[in-house]
Amino acid sequence: MKYVKEFTIILGITLVGEWLKYILPMPVPAGVYGLFLLLFLLCTGIVKLEQIETTGNFLLEIMSVMFVPAAVGLIESYEQIRPVLIPLICICSISTIIVMAVTGKAADWMIRRRQAGAKNGKGGQRP
Repeated sequence: MKYVKEFTIILGITLVGEWLKYILPMPVPAGVYGLFLLLFLLCTGIVKLEQIETTGNFLLEIMSVMFVPAAVGLIESYEQIRPVLIPLICICSISTIIVMAVTGKAADWMIRRRQAGAKNGKGGQRP
């Protein structure tokens, strides 16, 4: 029953994100609205991490399976993609490298900031 409750919370937040997509006149995907809403709810304490942690971890573990239909769709669309395949591969490769570099630098900055806070006696954590 715990999993059903956790999944219902996550699904409810996702549905509110879908609703916001149609209500707000901005070109933002519904998933982004849902993620920001979940972040807001977690930061304010309205939703506790323990209330969604188990199901969220499960969904993260099976995330790669969720990409199978998209990959099959790309394979089926090969004839339409073939004329732009080389630029598409270049763009995907370059953007992946950029995202990895920026993520690594951001993580490195956060780790150094936390270590500096620990050295200053602040414990590296925000109150």
